[in-house]
Amino acid sequence: MARSSETNTPSRFARFGAVLVRRRTAALLLSLAFVAAAGVFGVQAFGRLDSGGYSNNDSDAVKVANYLQDTLKQSDPAVALIVHTPRGNVDDPSVVAIASRLEGKVMAESGAEKVLSYWSVGRPSALRSDDGKSAYLLVYLATQDFTKVADAGGAIQSAFDGKFQGLDVYATGTGVFAHAVNGRISKDLALAESIAIPLTFILLLIVFGTLIASVTPLVVGVVSILGTMMVLFLLTQVTTVSIFAVNLTTGLGLGLGIDYALLIVNRFREELRAGKSKDEAVIATVATAGRTVFYSGLTVLLTLSALLFFPINFLKSMGYAGIAVVILAVASALITLPALLAVIGVKVDKGKVLKSSIEPSADGMWARLARVVMRRPVPVVLVSGLALLALIFPISHTKFGQIDSRSLPSSDPAYAASAFADANFSGQAGNPIAIVFPGSANDMSTVQAFASSVEKLAGVTTVGTPERHGSDAVVSVIHSMRPHTDAAMSLIAEIRSLPHPPGMLVGGFAADYLDTRDGVTKSLPWVILWISLAILLMLFLFTGSVLMPLKTLLLSGLSLFATVGLLTAVFIDGHLTFLVGAFTNTGDLDMNNLILVLIVAFALSMDYEIFLLSRIREEHMKGLSNTESVAVGLQRSARLITAAALILAVNFAAFIISGVSAIKMLGLGVAFAKIGRAHV
Repeated sequence: MARSSETNTPSRFARFGAVLVRRRTAALLLSLAFVAAAGVFGVQAFGRLDSGGYSNNDSDAVKVANYLQDTLKQSDPAVALIVHTPRGNVDDPSVVAIASRLEGKVMAESGAEKVLSYWSVGRPSALRSDDGKSAYLLVYLATQDFTKVADAGGAIQSAFDGKFQGLDVYATGTGVFAHAVNGRISKDLALAESIAIPLTFILLLIVFGTLIASVTPLVVGVVSILGTMMVLFLLTQVTTVSIFAVNLTTGLGLGLGIDYALLIVNRFREELRAGKSKDEAVIATVATAGRTVFYSGLTVLLTLSALLFFPINFLKSMGYAGIAVVILAVASALITLPALLAVIGVKVDKGKVLKSSIEPSADGMWARLARVVMRRPVPVVLVSGLALLALIFPISHTKFGQIDSRSLPSSDPAYAASAFADANFSGQAGNPIAIVFPGSANDMSTVQAFASSVEKLAGVTTVGTPERHGSDAVVSVIHSMRPHTDAAMSLIAEIRSLPHPPGMLVGGFAADYLDTRDGVTKSLPWVILWISLAILLMLFLFTGSVLMPLKTLLLSGLSLFATVGLLTAVFIDGHLTFLVGAFTNTGDLDMNNLILVLIVAFALSMDYEIFLLSRIREEHMKGLSNTESVAVGLQRSARLITAAALILAVNFAAFIISGVSAIKMLGLGVAFAKIGRAHV
C-alpha cells in the first residue's frame, strides 16, 4: 500500500464527534423518539407484506396475467380444492350430490366471487384425476391482492381441508401456499430470534467481557431493525414488499449492529486506555472507527442497491430493506452509539463478567501469523486455493429453480395437497398456459390452426377451444409438467417458436418462470458491472491503492463460488444435511434466493475488508513498513473481525431451523460466506 498524506476526511469526522459530545443528550432523545415512532409504524408492516413478487414485471407472462384480469376479468383460482372419494369414482351419483353440497357451502362461506368445479362446468377431463377418484373445485376471488388472497387461502384451508361427508378434501393453490409460507416464516422468525438473541448476547459477553459494553450492539440493532420495518410499512403503501424482507432486516440489523458496535466500542476503550478523557475518546473514535463505519456502510449500501436492478419485486424488496437497514445502522453507529458512550464513559467497562476481552496489542498470534504468511506466500496460496477448489467443485452441476410448495416441510397440509395433485393428475389444470392473440378475433381459422399445432407438442394434454373476447382471441392449454421445470420451460419456448399471428403473448406459471429467469439473466451483467465498479471505486478512494481493490474482488468472487458449491452439495447432492435438518430435495436451488444470498454475502464481506484495511492504513500512516503495518493492523483487527463474523454467522445460521427451505438456504449461505470471507 502506497503511503499518502492525510486528507481532510478524518478532521470532518472529528468535528462531527465534537458536535455529538456537546449535543449528546439531544442525540439520545432524538434516537429514542425515532425508535418509539418506528415501533408504532413498523409492527403494522407484517399485515401488509406478501409472499409473492417472483415474476418479471416486464415479461409477456405478466402482460397476459394483467390482460386476463383487467380486460377479461379473469384470474387464476386463488384456491383449488381437490375432492377425493375413497370408493367408486367422482361420477357416482352419491359423490356428485356431496360435491354439489360442498360447492354451495364453499360459495356461501368463503367470500368467493365464484366457485367452479368439475361437476358444474360439464365434467371436463382436465379437472378429473387419472384414476377418476378425484376432481377439482376451483375458488375465485374478486381481488388479486396477495395479502387478501393469502388470508382467504388460510381461511378456506382451515374450513374445508380434511373430511366432508365421507369425502377427502385437499386445499391447494396460490392462496393456500401464500398463507402457509407467511405463517411458517412468522413462526420461524420468532423461534430463530428466541435462539439467536440469547446466544448472541452470551457471545457478546465473551467478546466484550462486560455487561454494559455487551448491550451496545443491541442499541444499533434495535434502531436499524425497527426503523427499517417502518420504512417497509411506508413502502407497502406504494408497492408490494416481500415477507422475506423481514428475515433480511433482522439478520442484517443485528449483524451490522454487532459489526459496527464492536468497532466503535473497541476503539473507544482503546482511546480511554491511552489516557484520553471520555469526550476526547469519543472524538478520536468517531474520527477513526467512525470513518471506517461510514465507508463500510457506503460500500455495503452500494452493493445491496444492485438488487434494485432486477425486474423482480422479491429482489427489489430485499434491496429496499438492505438499503434502509444499512443507512439506519450507520446512522445509529455514528450518532446514537457515540452519544451514549459520551454519557457512560468509563462505565462501559462496568459489570465485568470475564477477566479479559478484546484488547489490542502491537504483537501477538495474529501478527506472527501475518509475518509467516508474508514470508511464505506461495505455499499458503496453494493450500488455500486447493481448499477453495474443493468447495467450488459441486458448482459444475448446479441447477436453478423457483420456490413452490416443495419449499414447505412435508408435514405441512399445503405440501401434502400439492403432492397429492402431482401424483393423481397428469395435467396441470391449476397451472394452465394462457395464450392471447390481440386483434385476431376476425381470423379464428389461423388461431385454430395454431392451437392444433400446440396440441401436437410433447407434454400437452388438453388444448381448449379458441374463444373470442372482443377483437382478441384466447386459448387455454393444459400440460403435464410442473411449471417450474426445464421441461415446462422448453414447452413454452416451443410454443413461442411456432409460426403465430403477430403480437401473440404466452402466459401462465411456466411462462412466468421462463420470463423471470430470462429477466434475471439479462440483469446480471449490469449487476456485476455495478458492484465491481462501486467496490473498485470505494476501495480506491479509501486506500489510494489500485491493486488492493482488484485483490478484494478476486477473493470475494472465489468465496461466492465456494458458497454456491456448498449450497449445491447440501440442497442438491444431499450431503451434510445434518447442518440444515429435513427438507424436500427439489434438485435445484431457488434462483432468486441464491442471488440474494450471494449479493448479501458479498456486501457483508466488504465490512471486514474495510475494517482491516482501515487499521493497516492507520499503522502505515504512523510510519511502519508495509510488512509491519499489515502485521500490526491484522493483530489489532483479526480478533475483532473473527468475533464479529462468528456472531453474525450465528444470527443468520438461526434461520436454518426454518421449515421453509429457501430460508434455510439463506441462513446457511450467508453464515458460511461470512465466516469464510473473514478468514480468506
